[in-house]
Amino acid sequence: MSDSKIVYRATRFHVEQRIVPGADGREHPHDILVHPGAAVVLPLLEDGRVVMIENHREAVRMELLELPAGTLDDGEAPIECARRELSEETGYTAGRMEPLTDFYTSPGILTEHMHAFVATQLTDGKTAHEPTERIRVTPMTWEDAMRAVGAGRVKDGKTLSTLLFFDRFGRGKGPRP
Repeated sequence: MSDSKIVYRATRFHVEQRIVPGADGREHPHDILVHPGAAVVLPLLEDGRVVMIENHREAVRMELLELPAGTLDDGEAPIECARRELSEETGYTAGRMEPLTDFYTSPGILTEHMHAFVATQLTDGKTAHEPTERIRVTPMTWEDAMRAVGAGRVKDGKTLSTLLFFDRFGRGKGPRP
């Protein structure tokens, strides 16, 4: 294992500098954002619509069309994070929550391990947005969601990955994951 030191600590992540061996035989510093992991949810209503959200993202200073998602709390299981984020961001609770896939969001610089779930048997309720969240719940047909992907309206990587993975493997079009 390489030597490492924490160079910055934030509320939900920290930046670590690791000393790694290079192909040139020398050691080099490599900065990595260490993240606790996250969950993303594909909520499907009984009528086949997908519950999307329009979410203001300060990092890119844009409103993005996304699936509900969030960071795991300390010791929290990914499925519990998925249930919590679905309820907080959309107001829906899931009667059924199934794992879909998992992936690393940007492994060149970030340890974030994303866990994707499909939520069904949804019951509507009340949202619980954090003070800094500006979220609008936007249910849409599956076809409209796929058109938004194809038109480049979906810019969020976790949403693209989850929607396209489900479209290819989760809807009876090929092997199940």
